[in-house]
Amino acid sequence: MKISDLRSAGTIIVAAALVAACGGAGDEGATEASGEAKAPGVVNRIAIPGSDFPISMAIETSGNIETMYVSGIVPQVVDPDADPNSRDAYGDTKRQTETVLDEMRNRMEDAGWSLGDIVMMRVYLVGDEATGGRLDFAGFMEGYSQYFGTPEQPNKPARAVMEVAGLIRPGWRVEIEAQAARPAD
Repeated sequence: MKISDLRSAGTIIVAAALVAACGGAGDEGATEASGEAKAPGVVNRIAIPGSDFPISMAIETSGNIETMYVSGIVPQVVDPDADPNSRDAYGDTKRQTETVLDEMRNRMEDAGWSLGDIVMMRVYLVGDEATGGRLDFAGFMEGYSQYFGTPEQPNKPARAVMEVAGLIRPGWRVEIEAQAARPAD
């Protein structure tokens, strides 16, 4: 046997080992043919004990789950005549929260998802002149509570809210990003 033949055989063996280590081509078919089914997907929302606050303490997912990551969404203009860099163009924190969550709902629904599928949310709030330069948590909650933990949409995501020094536009007071999960078909 020539050295070149050994190199070719070695290359084939290494390639076969890599394919096997990575699950191999056609591995999915073998699993389906063997009758093994993936575990059904489950999203378990863990409530805060003794609280009706509209967030979950934690969320567990297991089984066959699909996920969606929603990039940060910022407020929509509510007063087109106002300076686009002003708070007046976008409204107060409550109104900005409403326009952000309306836009999030629209984007998710366009992709076949809903706000009820959200399992984690990160909220960035900028201090507001109306609250002495501090974030307007009450205004945020007034807007947020219309969308989560309601009779129409009872699901509550896990959530973090933080105050940031600023967002891209000086008039923006709210940005929200989210992750959604649901059982896969």
